[in-house]
Amino acid sequence: MELKVAILLTLIHAVCGQLEDVTIDRYSIPTHCSREVQIGDYVRYHYNGTFTDGRKFDSSLDKGFPIVGQVGVESKVIPGLDKGVQGMCVNERRKVTIPPHFAYGVLGAGSVIPPDTTLVFDVLLLDLWNKEDKVQTRTLHRPQKCKRTVTPTDFVRYHYNGTLLVGTLFDSSHFKNSTYDTYLGHGSLIKGIEEGILGMCVGERRSIIIPPFLAYDNKGYGTTIPPYATLIYDVLLVDVFNVNDNVMVEVQEIPQSCRRRAEVGDFIRYHYNGTFQDGTVFDSSYSRNSTYNTLIGMGYVIAGMDKALQGVCVGERRRVTVPPHLAYGENGSGELIPGSAVLIFDLHIIDFHNPKDRVDIKVTYRPADCILTSAANDLILYRYNCSLLDGTPLYSSDDYPAPPRVTLGQGKLIAGLDEGLQGMCVSERREITVPPHLAHGTNGASGVPSSAVLRFELELLQMQKGVPEGFLFIWLQDSPEPLFTAMDMNQDREVLLEEFSAFIKLQVSEGRGRIHPGLDRDVVIKDMFTNQDRNTDGRITEDELNVTVDEEKIQKHEEL
Repeated sequence: MELKVAILLTLIHAVCGQLEDVTIDRYSIPTHCSREVQIGDYVRYHYNGTFTDGRKFDSSLDKGFPIVGQVGVESKVIPGLDKGVQGMCVNERRKVTIPPHFAYGVLGAGSVIPPDTTLVFDVLLLDLWNKEDKVQTRTLHRPQKCKRTVTPTDFVRYHYNGTLLVGTLFDSSHFKNSTYDTYLGHGSLIKGIEEGILGMCVGERRSIIIPPFLAYDNKGYGTTIPPYATLIYDVLLVDVFNVNDNVMVEVQEIPQSCRRRAEVGDFIRYHYNGTFQDGTVFDSSYSRNSTYNTLIGMGYVIAGMDKALQGVCVGERRRVTVPPHLAYGENGSGELIPGSAVLIFDLHIIDFHNPKDRVDIKVTYRPADCILTSAANDLILYRYNCSLLDGTPLYSSDDYPAPPRVTLGQGKLIAGLDEGLQGMCVSERREITVPPHLAHGTNGASGVPSSAVLRFELELLQMQKGVPEGFLFIWLQDSPEPLFTAMDMNQDREVLLEEFSAFIKLQVSEGRGRIHPGLDRDVVIKDMFTNQDRNTDGRITEDELNVTVDEEKIQKHEEL
């Protein structure tokens, strides 16, 4: 409504005496009022203008847009309306009764407002700001731990609700079920938001009030944000990173004994919990009850994880923060990981090894009088405890009525354990570490995970020296010459089973020979006798004992 200047108030005052003032009825005042209109402020409000009898002569609502102006400074509205909005709160409704000398006076306004007419304005204040205003921020929630705050040039991901000062919602990322993701300082945000989120922590929630000139100013935005609108954003910061960020590693727990650190090319097994910076879990190996197994530095995992796994110890726990450019980048990973997401992994290293590793042997006790040591084909009795590298027990000889007895080098044990039991003295104790390729491999075993490194605590209890594979008896000294004469103890030129048995037992008892351990001695001697009794007549003759070289090549069990 164009301003029609009334007659000079001083002249009226001189003629008429004391004038009636503007009457204000604050019939709807909001519960919370943080600011009231003052002279010099800019306001945006709707109004209905009526005469005292209720007849309407003007309305901003009918025009479809509110009135905008500066209060008390070259105002474009009648003085009474300018005065009537002073002291108002946003969302307040007032009934402002304006006498003629504060309206259009004795002249009126064309055919619309008669002379000397009192006007009534029903006003709803929509917005209020001042050119001196700055972005206002109010922290609604801030995490106790804040390791990093938003700085210029950072990339941020945040949720928001955007409202006008009157509370009208104009936009929300929550309705889109997607964060707003952008770089700061690239001009993709209004200035007020850029300024308002600086210094925020991940997980922090702020209310940001932005005056129109730091928002969309006189242009507004589409049909949702009118011109000259103060905007309020309720912002929850979900993520922040910088393109210069590297992997961040926070060691939370490390074993006192760290004999080796993981290197490129090692095969590693670890548990993890994967979360976003706001704490939301996106994946966990624990939920699958299975470690994640991979080669380090070979590109089988995201680059940040590949880097973070280098240098770990078995049993170590560490928190790893991976920026998007070292994780899944701008595209994310399916529905699980959004684009440009910073990932946090809480790792627990179970074990690692190198495909070239051999059995690691640590002697924990060795008797001083250690002369005779175990070797392939020896029969041993031993005690063991087996566990994973993180200390998880798997099995133990103590779980059985008696310790195991086994012949070494016969394929009865996993290769690494067989190797670790060789070279031991009776009463010696060892701790051996067996890589998977010398244990149960990628398939694992009952109770043993796939690709698991095993640790054995060993004690050798008894040992009987053995004979080479395929032999039943070996000479420890030169055999008697002539052999048949020595064997034919009654000199009757033939050797029966009983005579043969007595001869062999004598050689063993006097330390000149060794019989296969672990088998029934009489059965072994009978097998030896049968092998020498070539014509199967129940006796061995000198001719049967003395075979030619060619015959020896095709004979079996030619121990004698």
